[in-house]
Amino acid sequence: MRHYFTFGQDHTHRVNNVTLDKDSVVEIVADNQASARCKMFDTFDAKWAMQYTEDTLDMRYFPRGVVLTLRA
Repeated sequence: MRHYFTFGQDHTHRVNNVTLDKDSVVEIVADNQASARCKMFDTFDAKWAMQYTEDTLDMRYFPRGVVLTLRA
């Protein structure tokens, strides 16, 4: 399953020379929602905003799109 995570206005990170911010999305491939959230917490601590599914993510609000894909 693919899970999508976004960041708040004050959350900016750099991972593998990629900047993640309010305009970008992280995709996590995981067996379930809990595993995806654990990977997000392990990678970004609590400095992110929302979790989405493919059905609930509206990319209009994230102009940079998916900039990082991780596996849980």
